[in-house]
Amino acid sequence: MKTRKAPMRMCVGCREMKPKKELIRVVRPAEEGVPFVDRTSKAAGRGAYICKDIECLKKAVKSNALARALETKIDDEVEASLEKEIIRSGLKTK
Repeated sequence: MKTRKAPMRMCVGCREMKPKKELIRVVRPAEEGVPFVDRTSKAAGRGAYICKDIECLKKAVKSNALARALETKIDDEVEASLEKEIIRSGLKTK
């Protein structure tokens, strides 16, 4: 039986290609909603992937890469909620 290749995605913060399971998906719903962390990776809408690291999130917001990927403006409130969600998920912080 053949082994399947793991799907690879690029982190918008550090721009490294990593296996999809090692990244967090951030989604902007189609109805111009507020971006949120998609824990199931199946939510409908425009998505972007970020490493499980707060520094990658901060770098993506600072360089405006997350806003470009999601095609929406990232407010401070949205950034804070995404950061809180990443921490709540038990992911790495530096």
